[in-house]
Amino acid sequence: MTPARSTLPPGVLVAWYGDDFTGSAAVMEVMSFAGLDAVLFLRRPSEAQRARFASVRGIGLASTARAQGPAWMDAHLPADFEWLAGIGAPICHYKICSTLDSSPEVGSIGRAIDHGQSVFQGACVPLLVAAPKLRRYQVFGHLFAAAGTDVYRLDRHPVMSRHPVTPMDDADVCRHLARQTVLPIALISIEDLASTRRAHARMEAASAGGPTVCAIDVLSAQDLSRAGELIWTGRQRARFVVGSQGIEYALVSHWREQGHLLTNDRVPSLGPVDRIVVVSGSVSPTTHDQIVDAQDHGFDLIPFAATAVTSSQSVIDLEIEAATARALACLESGRSPIVATARGPEDPAVAAFRDAVASSALSPEQANHAVGDALGRVLDATLQRSRVCRGVVAGGDTSGHVMQRMDAFALTAVAQTTPGAALFRLHCDGPRDGIELALKGGQMGARDMFRQIRA
Repeated sequence: MTPARSTLPPGVLVAWYGDDFTGSAAVMEVMSFAGLDAVLFLRRPSEAQRARFASVRGIGLASTARAQGPAWMDAHLPADFEWLAGIGAPICHYKICSTLDSSPEVGSIGRAIDHGQSVFQGACVPLLVAAPKLRRYQVFGHLFAAAGTDVYRLDRHPVMSRHPVTPMDDADVCRHLARQTVLPIALISIEDLASTRRAHARMEAASAGGPTVCAIDVLSAQDLSRAGELIWTGRQRARFVVGSQGIEYALVSHWREQGHLLTNDRVPSLGPVDRIVVVSGSVSPTTHDQIVDAQDHGFDLIPFAATAVTSSQSVIDLEIEAATARALACLESGRSPIVATARGPEDPAVAAFRDAVASSALSPEQANHAVGDALGRVLDATLQRSRVCRGVVAGGDTSGHVMQRMDAFALTAVAQTTPGAALFRLHCDGPRDGIELALKGGQMGARDMFRQIRA
């Protein structure tokens, strides 16, 4: 419900396209809890499906672009961006990870920018990656992110510098993206951002010779609000924007300063459940810590042999049925199952999976898709056969593949947990309608997050 005193324009304010499912859902979370109802579609909706959410202020479309190569992007993004433009929102956002996960070969943000600029034809493309609420910061063009109690430059980050698919070897945002896009890239520094007039002038000067990506520094809450003002007031010449949910945090901050929104998030809550089902394809140290914590508090770890996807379909089916049977037995005992491909980055299962994929006819993308689909089958079967109504999917790419299996067409945010990983309600045309799921990126969430979701 939008506050009555809002003077924001009517209709959809932000339309977004997410390059993974957890990130797509994070945008909906920011808007919904700020009082701007939003919906995330998991595929382009029918007219009847969209009509069920006629009054929302934000509409998103989730994808698996972050796990895809340039050929996939060339085949899918132009039509999806045309759909996005057709919504008519003043801001159209290509949502990326706040740790800039991408390379020229996988999840190329630059390739997406090229397609977006072709569709939207803006004077420039604002780029805002930082999100201070998530402890992600950009200073003089360099990206920093927290790990535990410390903050690291991204190319020295203990997780992102060792990412199994897109390791970060350069924290300079402009240099990193320059490998991926044909457009020039300019920086709007924190010094520029000290004055909105100066920031606008810098952006106009940078794009005077043609469309330019303008990467915006953000370190503080004040920077965030000024970035929101820069994006909102420049929307007529730069409708297409790229970034993390920092885009929505910035817009909400600016709108609140202008008196368009109430100053505090609404904090809906759901009651506790006695058991939940967790599936995980994440190898992040953060997820490892969450699994360890959960095992001490009523959860059981059930290993899923991801190597099965490199074998025959019958081997995959047997592994799925075995994991489902163990998960159901765990629930019968009063505990909550965590069906996981690995316990963390040092689990020998990680190396075994890589070796199996390298020796198979599958590409890494095909193998990861198959693992996500298998985990989706385990989650779906376990929820349906147990009638447990709440679950968690850990892993950004995994979440996308699992959700494709769950037969939902949309999600809405129903309760806060930790920033970037709210609890959502599935909207389906069948028996899964109303199931509650949290989609957790590998690096997201507090150590006790699985307990938070159960509670």
